[in-house]
Amino acid sequence: MDGCQKTIIFRQGDTRIYAGGELPLLIFLLTSHSNLWYNYITMKQHTRHSVYQINYHFVWCPKYRRSVLVDKVSDRLVELIPQQVNILGGESIELVVRPDHVHLFASFPPDLAPKQIMHRIKGNTSHTLRKEFPQLKSRLPSLWTHSYYVGTAGNVSSETIRKYIEAQDGV
Repeated sequence: MDGCQKTIIFRQGDTRIYAGGELPLLIFLLTSHSNLWYNYITMKQHTRHSVYQINYHFVWCPKYRRSVLVDKVSDRLVELIPQQVNILGGESIELVVRPDHVHLFASFPPDLAPKQIMHRIKGNTSHTLRKEFPQLKSRLPSLWTHSYYVGTAGNVSSETIRKYIEAQDGV
């Protein structure tokens, strides 16, 4: 299959299902007069009862936007975040740690809300980093701010977000 989305028209009463040789599929039914339109998108992730592709772009900062994510702290954070993403059942697509903020582009299952994801990632990384690097305790009352940015992206815009995050390396 050369594209990620295809449209197939079936006449009413037609019971054939076209799989195109790629599974799993997510099938959306749209009714238009006497035709049924089947739009399907090939997916990579699935749970026992669902097939999904939910990509989130998260951005968050240390408290007071201090530039504390440097050197060994940054290296350790790059190890910790993908570990935590895997524990939550997600897949890390792109991760960039800047001195004063973090970009994470990842896919997560539909049973986790973005708030839960951020709460667990920030909580785990803050606890571990402050334990391993005591200087973070003296400079900040807590490592992360309560706020964060989250945006969702489908398969089409994933590459655009990945390029944007990669471009943040030079900022």
